[in-house]
Amino acid sequence: MNKKTSYTNEFKFKVALAAIRGQKTIPELVQEFNVASCLISKWKKQILDNGSTVFSTAAKPAAVDNQEKKLYEQLGRQAMEIDYLKQFAGRYQ
Repeated sequence: MNKKTSYTNEFKFKVALAAIRGQKTIPELVQEFNVASCLISKWKKQILDNGSTVFSTAAKPAAVDNQEKKLYEQLGRQAMEIDYLKQFAGRYQ
């Protein structure tokens, strides 16, 4: 049975960056990182093709986290208001 190895994004980036720098040959990188040469070439190509998106998407997760935080705060406030109104309404029934 052939087990498929899963690599982290950080590892892929590290290997691809080493390949882009060109200080070592692909066979040297294969030995150093114990990764197939076709994967190194693939990761290098992905960085070169999609490298421009690195800076454009970096700000989006922070904005999404901010919006999510605000929504949770709003839900918390509304839940507290509902509980208070239920207690208040219970006194007059």
